[in-house]
Amino acid sequence: MTRKIIDLSMPVHNDMIAFPRVVRPSMAMYETWQQFAERIGAARYGVNWLTASYLIVLGDHIGTHIDSLRHLRDDAPGPEGIPLEYCYGDGVCLDFRHLPKGAGISTNDVKEALTKINYTVKPLDIVLIHTGAGQIQSTEAYLTDQCGMTAEATNWLLDQGVKVMGIDAITFDPPVWAMFERKQFWEAHRVMLQREYYHLENMTNLDQLPPHGFTLCVLPIKWVNTTAAPVRAIAIVEG
Repeated sequence: MTRKIIDLSMPVHNDMIAFPRVVRPSMAMYETWQQFAERIGAARYGVNWLTASYLIVLGDHIGTHIDSLRHLRDDAPGPEGIPLEYCYGDGVCLDFRHLPKGAGISTNDVKEALTKINYTVKPLDIVLIHTGAGQIQSTEAYLTDQCGMTAEATNWLLDQGVKVMGIDAITFDPPVWAMFERKQFWEAHRVMLQREYYHLENMTNLDQLPPHGFTLCVLPIKWVNTTAAPVRAIAIVEG
């Protein structure tokens, strides 16, 4: 049996595309290899090349990340409160690339996607929403050209026992222009106001996954009281 690891995480760098009002990261070398050796004093003894370091300023919604309940609730815990057992388990990838840009994924859309792959969602499955936007993450179209989840579809998956979902797009909901067009704002996000669930955004490489039969590991960094935390998301495919 062979094991394949598929990286589902977006690269993070200074020039990346970021959601409106989310500041891009600032990543700059703080000390070079030579500067560290000189400043620590080792250069006096002939050791003039040691460890370099970067200074990184990073928002909690940059790159592949998981939203905590604190994103919507001021009295809820941050990523430190996300149960780890929700973040490692069986994965299922639902394909919605056929839907038009700006569409809201309905409960019927989810049921049809599950029927197409002959799969029944079970409790604690991690459900991935494949919009196709992961292939345009380095372009301005990443801000606009996606479908996204509705509140009804999100609630339906929660009713099946799902706690974590993920999407290969810049937001779990439809893009901003579509929300304003319909005057429906972050309705899938707002499910968090009433129910416990967590979603990942800015995933990638979902086109490399089978529909199901793989394991997902989406463990968040243990940041305290933030509204989200970075995740190095991977899929483990046994074959």
